[in-house]
Parts: sequence; C-alpha cells; structure tokens
Amino acid sequence: MECLVTWMGTEAAAGSKSGMTFVASTGSGHTLVMDGAPDAEKPQNGGANLAPRPMETVLAGTGGCTAYDVVLILKRGRHDVRACTVKLTSERASVDPKVFTSIHMHFTVTGKGLSSSSVERAIAMSHDKYCSATIMLGKTADITTSFDINEVV
Repeated sequence: MECLVTWMGTEAAAGSKSGMTFVASTGSGHTLVMDGAPDAEKPQNGGANLAPRPMETVLAGTGGCTAYDVVLILKRGRHDVRACTVKLTSERASVDPKVFTSIHMHFTVTGKGLSSSSVERAIAMSHDKYCSATIMLGKTADITTSFDINEVV
C-alpha cells in the first residue's frame, strides 16, 4: 500500500508557502484533501479549515474499516442487512503526541430479522480480529462499542 501526501500551501511573500492544506494521493488512485485548523496567533502556521483534519481522517478511516467488516460478516452469515452507520466519538491526550485515548463507536444496523447476538458477534469479530485500524488504535485508546438494530418490515 502506498500514499503520497503533498503540501499544497499558498504562495506568500518572498516566494515562501503558508497554509496547512495537504493532498493525499492513494495507491488505489484516489485523492483526499486534509487541512489544519486556523491559527489566530500565527495565521501563516494555521490552516484555512477547507477540509478534515488529518486526525479526523484517521478516525473516519477507523469507522469505515470496522463498518466494512460488520457488514461483510453479517452478509457472509446470510443475514439480511440493509444499512449500517457507526458514530465515533473520541478523546485525545492533552499533550503531544495527542494520541487517541478513548474512542466510542455506536453502530446502527438496519435489516430484516437481525438478532442482537449476530450484530454483537460481528462487531466483536471486527474489533478482535479483522479491523487493522481499530486494533492499532487500541494500543493507545480504550475502545468501546454499542449498537442499535433497526428492523425493516
């Protein structure tokens, strides 16, 4: 897996760049824009709030990784899953490096005839065995989960 991240800063006086916008070009041929938060004290060091922060993309990627697993595990178990969302809330350390210290994932799974035990099992399998992102972040963060099931009639 490869990814090229390029600083896109804007040209400032004396030919130097300012701003904190970055574009990631992935090995699969996609692009992702990231930006920093504005810095009121030193505007040249801050972003323009044009895109997600890099750590937000880490959190989003983790949600995507585990939701992918949950849907795939349920489908392979021949469960009638129709939708899946996961809302992630997190806390980070207050000092550098500001790693994630806690992450809560709340899944909402929609389908027909889904049992609590099958959804709970799919989430556990993702977190214990398959989701690389969750397993990595679990080295610094306390990761908890919860879920709701929406029944389709």
